[in-house]
Amino acid sequence: MLHMQGIRKQFEQTIVLREIELTINRGEILALLGPSGCGKSTLLRIIAGLESADQGQLLLHGQPLNPIPIHRRNFGLMFQDWALFPHRNVGENIEFGLRMEGMAKLQRQQRVAEMLELVGLVGYQQRSVLELSGGERQRVALARSLAPRPQLLMLDEPLGSLDRTLRERLTEELRRIIKAAEVTAIYVTHDQNEAFVVADRLAVMNAGQIVQLDTPQAIYQQPKTAFVARFLSLTNLLPIVKQTSLSPELQLVETNLGQFEIQSSQTQAAYLLIRPEAAQLAPSATASYRGQVVGQSFRGSHQRIEWRYAHGGLQLDLPSNYQLDQGQNLDLTFDAQQLSLVQSDH
Repeated sequence: MLHMQGIRKQFEQTIVLREIELTINRGEILALLGPSGCGKSTLLRIIAGLESADQGQLLLHGQPLNPIPIHRRNFGLMFQDWALFPHRNVGENIEFGLRMEGMAKLQRQQRVAEMLELVGLVGYQQRSVLELSGGERQRVALARSLAPRPQLLMLDEPLGSLDRTLRERLTEELRRIIKAAEVTAIYVTHDQNEAFVVADRLAVMNAGQIVQLDTPQAIYQQPKTAFVARFLSLTNLLPIVKQTSLSPELQLVETNLGQFEIQSSQTQAAYLLIRPEAAQLAPSATASYRGQVVGQSFRGSHQRIEWRYAHGGLQLDLPSNYQLDQGQNLDLTFDAQQLSLVQSDH
């Protein structure tokens, strides 16, 4: 549906976007995920027509997008502050774009009713937006963005001003609403948990580049680089001292913790990634890795321990019902399915 070819943007001496190549498929939700300053919001603004690229081309359904004025692109926009009109009620806010299009009153009323049902706010039409909770305002803003039936919906940190508990509750609802509306969407966020729940695919960005593009599951299971792993809070990265290919799909790697056999075709990895959930208590007489519990914290269904071994330490998750003491020696094995080989960032 939307193709980006060689998109580049520079502000003075700072290169914000570096030759972005990206295709967004019809009906999918694509998240642009990355830290502040990575270029994700600038890319969104270029797609919207609020910024212009220094070079490169945007194609919508195979046709150049750049010459099309903003008001004729039929794109929906939703930002963090939602920008609702405080002097208008809920229904008037939702119908604003429809009124600007010149839609007849009866049709506007029907569309507003459809949107209120879609976002779960039936009966709220006459309410002042000042009376609404943060979550309700977010849904009104989403309904207003969807009312004109945009061919592309763009959301820039739409839940950023909500507290974490409400944000987590609304994330799944946001995906449900977008999917029910059958609209293609680009979702900008720095929160990987939001991106995992909302998106069909993630484009992880760093320093103006897309460093990995895949499904949330694939990126979590196999982060491509150390940056991606660390950004996803996967910090157990052990430098690889030596790597040997035992077969095309099986690698033997040596680290300062020991040797590991990894199912992978990657032959020049820089790090071994051990996910926190990889740890398992070693049965007696089993080949294992020895370390010491030097810190622990309760996380509900599990406990996070700091496990120190001779040459380093790992953050690992174990079931909450395991009784562990500070300073206790602990022998562990690691689930091979939770180990990955990761490239360096260069």
